[in-house]
Amino acid sequence: MIESLLVANRGEIARRIIRTAKRLGIRAIAVHSEADADLPFVTEADEAVCVGPANPAQSYRNVEAILAAAKSTGAQAIHPGYGFLSENAEFARTVEASGLVWVGPGADAITAMGDKINARNLMAEAGVPVAPGTTDPAADVEAAVAAATGIGYPVMVKAAAGGGGMGMGVATDEAALRTEYDKVRSFAERMFGDGSVLIERYFPRVRHVEVQILGLADGRVVALGERECSVQRRNQKLVEESPSPAVSPELRERILAAAVRAGEAVGYRNAGTVECLLDPATQEFFFLEMNTRLQVEHPVTEYVYGVDLVEEQLRVASGLAPTFDPDALVPRGHAFELRINAEDPKRFLPGPGVIRTWNEPTGEGVRVDSGYVVGNTVTPFYDSLMAKLIVSGSDRAEAIERARAAVAAFEIAGPKCNLPFHAELLENEEFLSGDYDTGIVGRMR
Repeated sequence: MIESLLVANRGEIARRIIRTAKRLGIRAIAVHSEADADLPFVTEADEAVCVGPANPAQSYRNVEAILAAAKSTGAQAIHPGYGFLSENAEFARTVEASGLVWVGPGADAITAMGDKINARNLMAEAGVPVAPGTTDPAADVEAAVAAATGIGYPVMVKAAAGGGGMGMGVATDEAALRTEYDKVRSFAERMFGDGSVLIERYFPRVRHVEVQILGLADGRVVALGERECSVQRRNQKLVEESPSPAVSPELRERILAAAVRAGEAVGYRNAGTVECLLDPATQEFFFLEMNTRLQVEHPVTEYVYGVDLVEEQLRVASGLAPTFDPDALVPRGHAFELRINAEDPKRFLPGPGVIRTWNEPTGEGVRVDSGYVVGNTVTPFYDSLMAKLIVSGSDRAEAIERARAAVAAFEIAGPKCNLPFHAELLENEEFLSGDYDTGIVGRMR
C-alpha cells in the first residue's frame, strides 16, 4: 500500500478521501486555496499546503503548484477526487512522469472517454448500445440540421468535450436547433476550449441510470451495481439511489454486462462510472458517457455493496487485490444520497454565506459527508455542494423513512440551503412510487 497521499481537491470529497487514507495508516496531505484555509479537510490532514488564491485556475487547477506541493511534502501518490483535474489526461501523465502514483484510470482511458463522440464510437464497436447520433462532430449548423433530419426531432445538442451536465440543449425543430447549436458551440469553446458539437436523439421521458465499475490491478473489470440518478435540475444530479427501482433483474444483468464491456474496451483501471439513458417504456438503454473518476454519488454503492471505494482505489493504484471477492458481489438493502447545496430550494440559485448553525443528523443507516462546520464560510468561488446526506435501509421504504427523519433533523443556517426541496421530494407521490424520470423536478416546481 502507498504510504503518503496528496489529495488534489477540496471540501467534502477531500475530507472523505483523507478519512480513509488515515484509517489505512497513509499520511494524508491536503492542498488548499487561500479561501479554504479554515475548512475541515485542511485541519484534518496530516499536512497541508496552500497552492494559491481562491480562483481555481490559480490553485486547484494549478498543476505546477500541486506538483510542487507533492514534491515538498514527499507525497508518493495523488488522488484527484472529482472535478478540477480529475479527468485531465495531461495531468495524469504529468503525475506519473514525475514518479508519482496516479490514483485513477490511465491517461489513455481518460483521453478515450473525454470526447463524447469518440467515446460513443468506441462503445458501439465494443457492442455497447448507443443512442442514434452523429459519429463525427457537426462541423457547422447546416451539418447539424442534416444530422437532425436523419435522426428525427427532438434532438440533444451536446458539447463533445463537455461533462457534468454542462453544454447541452434540446431542439424540437430546425429553428430551435439553429439557436441551440450556436449557444452550445459558443459555450463549449469558452468552457472547454473545444467547440465540437454532437447531435443525438433526445428522449422526452428517460431515466438516468449509471453503473459503478472498478478496473482491478489484475486487469479484470467488475461492476458494483447501478445507481438511479434521475432527480436532476439543469441536467445536474440532486438525489441518487441504489438499486434503481426501474431496473429489473434481467435488465440489470444486461446493463452491468455492457458496463463491463465498456471498461474492458479501454483497458480500464481503478474506479469509473458508465452512465446510461434508460427508456422506461421499452427498457432499452443507451450509453451516455463514462466518467473516468470517482463519482459524487459513490457512497450509495458503498452502502449497498459494503465496500469503501476510496480504499479500493488506493489498493488498485498500489497493485493490490480488492478487499472483496469479485466473483461473489451481492447487493444488500437500499441507499439514497441527497446533495445538500447552498442554493435556493425553488430556483436553485447559489446562496453562499457564513454558516451560523450546522447540526448533522445521526442514527442507524445515516451518514453525512460534509465539507463544512459551523463558522466556516461557503464562498462563491466553488461548487455549491456543502454536504451529502446518505441514508440506507433494508429496503427502499425503510430508507425513505430514515431520509425523512434525517432531513428534518439536519439544521443549517446562514447560507441558502436546499433541505426544503428534499423534504418536498420525499413526500412526492411520483418519487415514492419509484416510477419517475428526469423531468420530475420540473413537474414539482
